[in-house]
Amino acid sequence: MSILVSDLVASERFYLTVLRALGIGRDSSGADFAEWNDFSIAQASDETRVTRRLHVGFVAPSREHVEEFWRAGIEAGYRDDGPPGPRPQYRHEYYGSFLLDPDGNSAEAVHHGVLRTGGVIDHLWVRVADVAAAKGFYELIAPYAGFHLRRDLSERAQFADGPEHRGSFSLVVGEPTLHLGMAFAATSNAIVEEFHRAAVAGGYRDNDAPGERSGCYAASVLDPDGNIIEVRHGIS
Repeated sequence: MSILVSDLVASERFYLTVLRALGIGRDSSGADFAEWNDFSIAQASDETRVTRRLHVGFVAPSREHVEEFWRAGIEAGYRDDGPPGPRPQYRHEYYGSFLLDPDGNSAEAVHHGVLRTGGVIDHLWVRVADVAAAKGFYELIAPYAGFHLRRDLSERAQFADGPEHRGSFSLVVGEPTLHLGMAFAATSNAIVEEFHRAAVAGGYRDNDAPGERSGCYAASVLDPDGNIIEVRHGIS
């Protein structure tokens, strides 16, 4: 997942501070980006505006890590969005803490019994203008992107990865989350092409036709709210 930020230096400082408390180190950075495993930030421009109204939950190895994430952020002067504690409305063993990043996005450290493995992001909450319309798009691409519809409510649709539902993203009604990029792994170049063909045939907007991209084979389209959704083969 990638987000666009208004001030790369300020946002990189925030994520370095709080993710370090979870044992998550920065993998790479440059003049206009920084990356932590499967999460990255990039400098916005006049053409690519700032990502806002996003919630991202990061994997915490323990409740103590959840508490240290929040403490590190508060001590560094960042805004509280919910202190450490149980959140049984999500899962009976769910324990989380919440901060706001410099652009007002909600960053969470979360520990529970079925944390996502293979990345630093456990879940996302993405606001959409129309849950039914957004759900229709993601149901269409789900077979190619490796996820499935887990929960279907009028105000929220949740998609999960794998039979144990490790890792998820939820579509919730509200002022849309904009300028977000999400990439999903495919098992072959052919599936990348099938994803692109199915999405375009379904009336969704092409963003980038199938082809080689920095060591992988990828294609992308725009979801109903204009976010970039990519499927890749060869993703690291």
